[in-house]
Amino acid sequence: MSTIEIATVTAADAALHADVTAVLAAWPAPTPGQAAVREGFLGFLAARPDATRRKCAPGHITASALVLSPDRRQVLLTLHPRLGRWVQLGGHCERRDETLAGAALREATEESGIAGLRIDPVPVHLDIHPVTCSLGIPTRHFDVRFRVVAPAGARPVISDESDDLRFWPVDALPAGFDAGDHELVAAALAG
Repeated sequence: MSTIEIATVTAADAALHADVTAVLAAWPAPTPGQAAVREGFLGFLAARPDATRRKCAPGHITASALVLSPDRRQVLLTLHPRLGRWVQLGGHCERRDETLAGAALREATEESGIAGLRIDPVPVHLDIHPVTCSLGIPTRHFDVRFRVVAPAGARPVISDESDDLRFWPVDALPAGFDAGDHELVAAALAG
């Protein structure tokens, strides 16, 4: 019989876990499919008090941000160095993150170099996907995705977390975008 290893949970971890749980429990899922995904997230959170920690090997909560231009005609995407494809900004929750929306905004700011980003604290989309994280362990990301709007005239700055970074017209997204990516863009534009 195997045992499930759960990382030590701090008060900060517990507070972020509680925030994620409350945000998702209150989230008005836009489709039945997204409602089902939300239930998967909530079940995972109930089973894993360490779900917001990167060290949670079965999977962990991540926070991402779809950054839109002020007129919502363009979306900022990063060419992810390990994935080799264009994706929204985002990443792992860190111990200093007090809220999930705060984690998404921190990631978007760090990865874009843009000051003054505005985040809608209500998620627009959820996704669970397999990935091998920086720890080298195959796992799953329980990704909560937020809409973020860049200030007028924003110019992104490529960070060391990206091979490229640029705004794309929402009606001319790069090759390699899958159905989930298009669903995310549509969800962000709908609000």
